[in-house]
Amino acid sequence: MAETNETRQGTNLDPWFNHYASRSAGLSASEVRALFAVASRPEVVSLAGGMPYVRALPESLVNGALEKVMSENGPMAMQYGSGQGVPALREQILEIMALEGISASVDDVVVTTGSQQALDLVTKLFIDPGDVILAEAPSYVGAIGVFRSYQADVVHVLMDENGLIPEKLREAIADVKASGRTIKFLYTIPNFHNPAGVTLSAERRPEILEICQSNGILILEDNPYGLLSFEEDVPPAIRSLNEDGVIYLGSFSKTLAPGFRVGWALAPHAIREKLVLAAEAAILCPSSFSQMVISEYLSQADWKGQIETFRGVYKERRDAMLEALEEHLPDLSWNVPNGGFYIWCSLPENLDSKAMLPRAVTELVAYTPGTAFFADGGGRQNIRLSFCYPTPENIKIGIRRLATVIRGELDLLADFAGTGSLTAAAGDDNVIAPPPDLS
Repeated sequence: MAETNETRQGTNLDPWFNHYASRSAGLSASEVRALFAVASRPEVVSLAGGMPYVRALPESLVNGALEKVMSENGPMAMQYGSGQGVPALREQILEIMALEGISASVDDVVVTTGSQQALDLVTKLFIDPGDVILAEAPSYVGAIGVFRSYQADVVHVLMDENGLIPEKLREAIADVKASGRTIKFLYTIPNFHNPAGVTLSAERRPEILEICQSNGILILEDNPYGLLSFEEDVPPAIRSLNEDGVIYLGSFSKTLAPGFRVGWALAPHAIREKLVLAAEAAILCPSSFSQMVISEYLSQADWKGQIETFRGVYKERRDAMLEALEEHLPDLSWNVPNGGFYIWCSLPENLDSKAMLPRAVTELVAYTPGTAFFADGGGRQNIRLSFCYPTPENIKIGIRRLATVIRGELDLLADFAGTGSLTAAAGDDNVIAPPPDLS
């Protein structure tokens, strides 16, 4: 008997299963978010989520801004506002971006509910089902989720210790064009990449820009970690090299606090107009309250000094993680980030980071499997370790527990397959690429 809508609904727990738009099939739970319930248990050392260490932000700085906003502009702060954002905050955002060489007009800044909303709006504006988005391999899990939800085809481009590889970008563009598909934009996180931790070199930035310009490809530059450098100044933003071919995304989540949910997009004029319309259609306006508190904080506090404090906090945690890796897992390979939140590790050959996670949780340590950061099923031999939130002491405990997990997995391989050894994955350690198919 032919299957009908009624019989399908009768066997599905969701009675509205057949009513959803086809694009809803692209919605899936983030592997990072799925870890939060487990990782939040106090006995678990979480090296998984990229949560800023907000305790390093003195309460007095924020409380003073809150009190002044409510005492002097409370009714306005609690009211609807501009769909583009509070003008005073947009002016201050220009000062922040100037630290990375960006010169822009306040009219081209659009304040959003976190940079995640900006990412969603840009994707909504540009992507038709089947369009191609180029993205580094690996790439930010939140971006991959957005791209899937709009039915984009994500094509990964290889990276190495200096970031996106220009020749690999040329090859990816040629392959996509040969297949007859349309590339809408390149999504890149050039500074202290999430999850790879690397920074696109100053020498490669103009070359990446030239490749995209010559092929008519927009660049979406996502830069939430750009001011969190440990050792040296960050190269100028790609947006500082060109105003027309780059949309720049920024956020206060990493340099202030994510709870405010305030980010922004700096876009070419024509795109900016559409972004404002799209934002108004989605949420009417970003939170006036959050914007005014941040604006007051930027006006009164030593925000640059506070960023320096965050840099010191995260550098101490990075160093603790590197020391613990050297002590407990010296045969693994990993990057050494000079900013940001993350270390990207390659596991011994034949280990599966996703399959290993339940054992890790049993040992009271959590990490993010590399599979979260690939749209094509890659990353099984990689893990992302976040050093931003745990104390240095807990980081060392977590790495020691992780070493126990990895050695336990290798012992199982040795017992049942005769293949266990604590040796890093074969191949070029400098290339951040998907591992071989382990299925």
